[in-house]
Amino acid sequence: MKAMILAAGRGERMRPLTDHTPKPLLQAGGKALIVWHIERLVAAGITELVVNHAHLGAQIEQALGDGSRFGARIRYSPEASALETAGGIANALPLLGDKPFAVINGDIYCDYDFTRLPAQAAVMQAKGDRAHLVLVDNPAHHPEGDFQLNGNRIVPTATQSSILNPQSSLLTFSGIGLYHPALFADIPRGSVAPLAPLLRAQIALGRVGGEHHRGLWIDVGTPQRLHELDSQLRANRHD
Repeated sequence: MKAMILAAGRGERMRPLTDHTPKPLLQAGGKALIVWHIERLVAAGITELVVNHAHLGAQIEQALGDGSRFGARIRYSPEASALETAGGIANALPLLGDKPFAVINGDIYCDYDFTRLPAQAAVMQAKGDRAHLVLVDNPAHHPEGDFQLNGNRIVPTATQSSILNPQSSLLTFSGIGLYHPALFADIPRGSVAPLAPLLRAQIALGRVGGEHHRGLWIDVGTPQRLHELDSQLRANRHD
């Protein structure tokens, strides 16, 4: 299967670090954030990768090259300006093929087992689902969560239980998902489009599966969280 790593964001919350370095190339534990993803995907047998970019994108291509040094094949989907998540994926569809593919946010760190993805994609295909989302516990900076999980299905959140107690019933989207290309078929290439409305429409139709990852997950969205991740990874390396 193929995987796409989202790397087009400007990283406003990371400034001034991102003024001269694209966010996915910021380092933690002596390694660029995007390289952690690439190495773990390759270790899971997923070697056909697509990377989109906009802000300082030439630096990303220069740093990663064709992917051969990682044991991967990397193809790039440049954007003149960031197209948001769904727009970026739609723009890259010619590189992603006609089967379900994985998409990973370039600015997270997670120990999710990527070897699970091909089997989950097969289940998704068999059920006729349009997406499969990996959810995590709500972090302190996002206590309200995003989606409600019932077993292995994402369900609409407009229920009495979620209204009364949203923090216990909703989980946060990790930025790791599987998608069927048909989900993006109506988005013209090069247009700006967010992902959430597409997902919520398919959730209402019962076409989105999900799972709860209870391991390590960090949204590396601020210099402080980058520093904390860097310290954690360096400490683990020396244990």
